Amino acid sequence: MSIFEYNGSAVVAMVGKNCFAIASDRRLGVQLQTIATDFQRISRIHDKLFIALSGLATDAQTLYQRLVFRHKLYQLREERDMKPETFASLVSALLYEKRFGPYFCQPVIAGLGDDDKPFICTMDCLGAKELAKDFVVSGTASESLYGACESMFKPDMEPEELFETISQALLSSVDRDCLSGWGGHVYVVSQPHHPRISSAAERHGGRCPYQFNRHKVDKEHRVELEF
Repeated sequence: MSIFEYNGSAVVAMVGKNCFAIASDRRLGVQLQTIATDFQRISRIHDKLFIALSGLATDAQTLYQRLVFRHKLYQLREERDMKPETFASLVSALLYEKRFGPYFCQPVIAGLGDDDKPFICTMDCLGAKELAKDFVVSGTASESLYGACESMFKPDMEPEELFETISQALLSSVDRDCLSGWGGHVYVVSQPHHPRISSAAERHGGRCPYQFNRHKVDKEHRVELEF
């Protein structure tokens, strides 16, 4: 068994109309033994930028801590948040720096860039980037995810339709992979003037210029919405 398959994972990011969604499964295992069923693989860098790390869970935690450190240094120096393209280059350089003793992770990066244009990419453990304009996948369920996303994806989806599409793709894919599963976490990020996002911002005092919806989807596709 490959070290990338040791803990199992399923990660997918998908582009919509001025929005994006990123989703991962909730299982943490040691080969075929399930350790936890609510493991969080998706992390928020800032309001418009998210990263999901598939692969070895311990390396993913270490890599995430280093990325947060680098991003905070950038914020102090530049007095602004990092653009998704810049952050992807940072992740790629950091992975390539450790190429002789790599982090066994395959990152998926999703964010909103200039003019709220969605950006998604993934890369291997050496930092070789794969850019896409529709969807990217990673993890042990990647073969199933490719098939599901290719059949379900269509361009310029609104946030609600994008959430439904990425959720169905994730759930149908993890059913075909014994190393991932137990539902998923789904984040949908869109422009603040979208009615659903705006109402959430009003309830929270409008503190955040870009609101994201966090959904927890279980195996029966019951949805728990969190803000």
